[in-house]
Amino acid sequence: MEGAAKFLKRIGPEELERCLFPETLALVAAGGRGGGHLWVGARPAPYEREGQRVRSCLLVHAECRGELDGVPFCSTLKGYVTMRLETLEQEQHQSLEFAAHPIERRTLMVQQPRGMTVTVSTRQGKGEPRSRDFSYGWASLGGLLGEAASLLLLRVLARRGAVPPPGLIFPTIDSEGHLGTATFRALGAQRQLVGSEEVEVVVLERAVRTKEGVPVVWHSSFLPSGRLARQLQVGCPVLAVLQDEAVLGERAEAEPQPASPKQPLEWEEDAQLRSWFLDRKEELQASHGTYVRQHPELAALLADFLQALLLRQPPDPLPFAADFFAPFARRQPPRPPLASSRSPPQD
Repeated sequence: MEGAAKFLKRIGPEELERCLFPETLALVAAGGRGGGHLWVGARPAPYEREGQRVRSCLLVHAECRGELDGVPFCSTLKGYVTMRLETLEQEQHQSLEFAAHPIERRTLMVQQPRGMTVTVSTRQGKGEPRSRDFSYGWASLGGLLGEAASLLLLRVLARRGAVPPPGLIFPTIDSEGHLGTATFRALGAQRQLVGSEEVEVVVLERAVRTKEGVPVVWHSSFLPSGRLARQLQVGCPVLAVLQDEAVLGERAEAEPQPASPKQPLEWEEDAQLRSWFLDRKEELQASHGTYVRQHPELAALLADFLQALLLRQPPDPLPFAADFFAPFARRQPPRPPLASSRSPPQD
């Protein structure tokens, strides 16, 4: 799996930033019956875990809701991934609303120092939830591609117009907690209707295989902009199709930004800027902490000054501070603050 990890590392942040947008497709069942939707969105967001520093990452959301053979179903996905498509945390929820015996499954995957932990909780009818726990070490997870990361990777591949080299296999973990493999394959270009307009799309295949279950295969059609035009899970009678013709005007290149008016810099919402800020903050904290440890006399000096200041409580603390620290000056006698601006220059 070493090749998969190298492939993901070569994806630049600029490529991912162009793939951060929401999109909605309509669900169409066999016979042309409509009803339901598929929604996918991605945006920068902070990732917080107790006892760890806040990390800047990408938040991927997806929801598919409709009916399958007359039975309402819902599938949701929420995943935090880094700019290298590394999964930090991912939660999936799937439900089939049978009238007398509803079924639901929740899958939580969390990155740990030694690998990934997965908790799968299932519930049938009114029974108590049953949980199963899995753990996988990093030795078997090089280039791991979670479901949320896969959605972003598909957009990147569509914009590139290329897929990973043949034979490149990504490890993945399915919704049942089993370790498997994910592969990608280009199926070529096709003409497809979007609303009333016929456009060219590129079709990509993603297949997930595990030893415990049957393979799951998706055929996804993409516009050059990376937007999804159609998606079909092989063997499923429900098809997701794009019906909004407004997105057809979008180009694969980055859209030019207007010169004016200038927009405020929302650095906290920018994954790359926030990452730089957090790195610089940690660097300064470490530097300041080292300096204070190298000069233990600072703590006593500042404590004495604050104690004297609070005891005297002078109306103007600045002259008091100048007088207090004057004996510590070594090279020249103390001078009042801003003396150079209030005294004539010395010849």
